[in-house]
Amino acid sequence: MAGRMAGKSVMVVGAGASGPGWGNGKAAAVLYAREGARVFAIDRNADAAEETCAIIRGEGGAAEAFAADAARADDVAAMVDACLARFGLPDVLHHNVGIVMTGGPAETAEADWDRLMAVNVKSLYLVCRALLPDMAERGQGVIVAVSSVASLRYVGYPSVAYCASKGAVNQLVQNIAVQYAARGIRANAVLPGLMDTPMVVEPLKEAYGPGGVERMRAARNAQVPTGRMGSAWDVAHAALFLASDEAAYVNGHMLVVDGGLTAKFA
Repeated sequence: MAGRMAGKSVMVVGAGASGPGWGNGKAAAVLYAREGARVFAIDRNADAAEETCAIIRGEGGAAEAFAADAARADDVAAMVDACLARFGLPDVLHHNVGIVMTGGPAETAEADWDRLMAVNVKSLYLVCRALLPDMAERGQGVIVAVSSVASLRYVGYPSVAYCASKGAVNQLVQNIAVQYAARGIRANAVLPGLMDTPMVVEPLKEAYGPGGVERMRAARNAQVPTGRMGSAWDVAHAALFLASDEAAYVNGHMLVVDGGLTAKFA
């Protein structure tokens, strides 16, 4: 398959959707494959990872599914070993691991804070720690992390742990970008705004009050200058650009994909 990622391998961590439809990681994995990449698709949910791979294979692409918890060091070691055996050292690490939790400091239990930080931040650290030495030795590699505009702005409801975790993701990415730039490695992040993906439905439907999912969708659509939330494909196309050679001089960048939301609240 010819395309912008032809001849490359991509490790997508968080490649399965958390519910019916297209999540950010699922769309990104399929798009990388459509552009010619071999995709190593990792998710805690083995069935979700396999569903993504089935789509890729059905379109003639190459993909391998692997079940792992990226917040656990032993799981990360196992998934890296499996990727090396199947597709070699990945040219691109796409990190799409994250959970959402609402509430301010007083409403957030310590155990919930620790879990969210482990999933959203520690997982990125662990995978980068595992891959960066070999990427640096090779003199080439790309890291694309999915963050959020919640790392920059209050987005309409209290979510202190989530916002803090995504701010940490931004700084982890920028530190790696600067430290490893001279060794041929780029690191960037995509910052989605209000997106209509499976991940937001269950955690956020109560945050918008009575009316459930449809009230939540209507309220979020109304917040965006374009009048609609974005889709997983909007995030996937931004990630593809950052992962491709077209972005060879883009490093340490936080690419906002939000329909103008943060400009509105600047």
